[in-house]
Amino acid sequence: MRFGQLFSEGFMRNRHIDDLDSVQRPVIAIGTDYPRGYLLPMHQHRRAQLLYGATGVMHVFTRQGNWIVPPQHAVWLPPQMAHEVRMVGVTTRSLYIEPAALLVDPPQDCQVVSVTPLMRQLLMAAVDMPLNYDEQGRDGALVSLLLHELANLPPLPLHIPLPADRRLSELCQQFLQHPDAHDSPQAWASRLYMSIRSFSRLFRAQTGMSFSQWRQRACVVLALAQLAEGSSVTQVALELGYESSAAFATMFRRVLEQAPSCYLASERRERG
Repeated sequence: MRFGQLFSEGFMRNRHIDDLDSVQRPVIAIGTDYPRGYLLPMHQHRRAQLLYGATGVMHVFTRQGNWIVPPQHAVWLPPQMAHEVRMVGVTTRSLYIEPAALLVDPPQDCQVVSVTPLMRQLLMAAVDMPLNYDEQGRDGALVSLLLHELANLPPLPLHIPLPADRRLSELCQQFLQHPDAHDSPQAWASRLYMSIRSFSRLFRAQTGMSFSQWRQRACVVLALAQLAEGSSVTQVALELGYESSAAFATMFRRVLEQAPSCYLASERRERG
């Protein structure tokens, strides 16, 4: 039984792209309601995908890394990129796009992107279009505007790169399960029986970041998921091992260039 069969049928809601991919339209828009904790196992699409979470948090995994997508944001997935998604109370709006229809050369890697208020409204409207929409009419104009907006969505630094080295990857995965802001490169180097210099060189070569940059990025991205689910800044800070919310806010500002309170306030304003 397909996932969509678990739900009542809607107009371009809870449909599976594999059943619709042959439709001769540059963009197919589908809205889907996922139960909390639902896991989409590793899969890929012929078309590119913009996966927008209207509600809830999405955890996206590829062989290159780990992305956490807060509510009202989207993730860009290039054609044929294998990915797995864990849904935490998510209602999605997806665009499946013929690669030739894209107006600019698309990113070749997964990216979390900010979604403008206009793009949000276009996504909501797109799932109400008929599958074989009139390309010369109002729906065709809506799709054209979607493609123009898509070309200008700004990427966000919400990517946690994962190393290819098996032993180092295991340590990174353990950290993501139990993050601790005080984890030290010396401790990791010791666990790998390496000198700190060799460890630091390996870590940067494998992730493109220093250990401290990676640790901070991971803490911020994981914190966003908790904040989106209603946890307080103080609660999140303490769970990550920070002595105070002020220390956590300093690190948060270093990564996202704004304090957690400002970030959350801007998110609430955008949601209306």
